[in-house]
Amino acid sequence: MTKIPIGSYFEIFIDWLMDNFEPVFDGIKSGIMWVIGGFETALLSVPALILIAIISLIAWKVAKRRIALFTLFGLLLIDNLKLWDKTMESLALVFTATVIALVIGIPMGIWMARKDRVDRTMRPVLDFMQTMPAFVYLIPAVIFFDLGKVPGAFSTIIFAMPPVVRLTNLGIRQVPKEVVEASKSFGSTSKQLLLKVQLPLATPTILAGVNQTIMLALSMVVISAMIGARGLGEEVLKGVTQMQIGKGFEGGIAVVILAMILDRITQALGTSSTK
Repeated sequence: MTKIPIGSYFEIFIDWLMDNFEPVFDGIKSGIMWVIGGFETALLSVPALILIAIISLIAWKVAKRRIALFTLFGLLLIDNLKLWDKTMESLALVFTATVIALVIGIPMGIWMARKDRVDRTMRPVLDFMQTMPAFVYLIPAVIFFDLGKVPGAFSTIIFAMPPVVRLTNLGIRQVPKEVVEASKSFGSTSKQLLLKVQLPLATPTILAGVNQTIMLALSMVVISAMIGARGLGEEVLKGVTQMQIGKGFEGGIAVVILAMILDRITQALGTSSTK
């Protein structure tokens, strides 16, 4: 049986994109790099101890006291391990990918919730985005944007976006029909219905999607280091490629601490929105 040359067709498609849209990719690269640079500057310009105190206070405000204490001691441990700058680089990458994923994903989820045809069309696309191995995204990302932080952010955006799209769509669709009909009977426009009824009621579900997007973005930190994204992933990668077991373990611990902090804070935000 003759093999279907899917890989060859994909290469031809990528080459066509590079030949016809290279200026667009250069513009996207500049924009993403500007956002990453802004986050890094903001995070690294504040002394570590002050930023640790600020983050701990935020955790205290939105979550429980024990989460705030875990945040405090966890970030102090990261600073003690001399991984603070690396952690801030990873956090800047996660923030950039998450913000862009939300800016694209939430409107897409709203569109899917309001148009059944769009929902049917996008579901297979989201399935593809979620089930494709994360390493595969690195290939076109490197071709489009070279090595560095930008291809890492680009592949992270694609990998992390589906949850917020799906849960935004689900949250709006789960708004009781009686509430929607009552809002329409009082003369609400489509925009008012969305902004004042559907989105507020769907907020807990949407925030769950935001939480999952952040977690997936953070899971790409180590993978993105393979193409020069640096950060904590670089430390873990050194542990694997150079057999620096202790360095790799310390980098892994820092990733775990950062993931737990972000997870608990975003979960607490979702819980508080239901009260």
